[in-house]
Amino acid sequence: MRNFFLSSLLFFCLAGLQAQSNSSFEEIIYGRKDGVALTMLQFKPSAKSNGKAIVWVIAGAWNSSYFQATTPNALSDVKTLYTDNGFTVFEVIVGSQQRFAIPEQVQDVKRAVRYIRYNATRFGIDPDHIGITGYSAGGHLSLCIATADDKTDKTAQDPVDRVSSRVQAVAVLFPPTNFLNWDGNGFNVANTLQLQRQFKVTGAFDFRRWTDSTRTYDPITDTASRNKIAKEISPVNAVSPDDPPVFIMHGDADNVVPLYQSESIIARFKQAGVTNNFIIKKGAHHAPEDMLPELKQFPEWFTRYLK
Repeated sequence: MRNFFLSSLLFFCLAGLQAQSNSSFEEIIYGRKDGVALTMLQFKPSAKSNGKAIVWVIAGAWNSSYFQATTPNALSDVKTLYTDNGFTVFEVIVGSQQRFAIPEQVQDVKRAVRYIRYNATRFGIDPDHIGITGYSAGGHLSLCIATADDKTDKTAQDPVDRVSSRVQAVAVLFPPTNFLNWDGNGFNVANTLQLQRQFKVTGAFDFRRWTDSTRTYDPITDTASRNKIAKEISPVNAVSPDDPPVFIMHGDADNVVPLYQSESIIARFKQAGVTNNFIIKKGAHHAPEDMLPELKQFPEWFTRYLK
């Protein structure tokens, strides 16, 4: 009886959220790992479909959850920015940092993009018109995908893993991009436990490796190995001329992610000849609401470059 009551309460809360936002969505399993399902929420266009997909990475502070994806603000942004403009949106939920570090989250997002592309016909989208977006840590993961190489495993047992995880455009807010130089003065956040604890992101940097002999994930503690991983998950180090068009917005009053993080990667994009747009919002903090009305330029960006 208690389980029935809780299930009913969850159903009615979800129904209320959907009614409030005038949005409906379907929860989809895009992969499985360690015995649990990886899910995303699909929002169909409320206007005539343009055949283009937006992958929205849900990952504030590298935490990700169904409830984070269905807050009234999130549902409102999905509708006003994207589905009302003909886009199909996939809010991707990744393994949260309490259990899964950043390298594993990057693989989750790649899997999600591959799943969407593999099932493009089913979703009513063009597989070559996929954009990606996210805020803060979600923006970081988006840039990791945007700057990644296009290697695929043609021998993978799962056919989803044989297709590309490449995206064709990206637009993000205040993203971390360089963990080895956080503030422009060489500060290494990946190896500073005190700062990780202060911002409650310790699990994001809990790097581990699998040991076959003991069948355990063992912590990676030596500085050199941790620096190597931190470099690999810092998208500033992966910029190349074939990267998709990138749009970044960042406030100059952000006291969570330094403006330097966006400035440095934009400089790399310019050097590589990658199409880019960069807005520094005067007086804006680490908050999406501070990015209005400029945030409304994101769907225009995707309309222009997902073609």
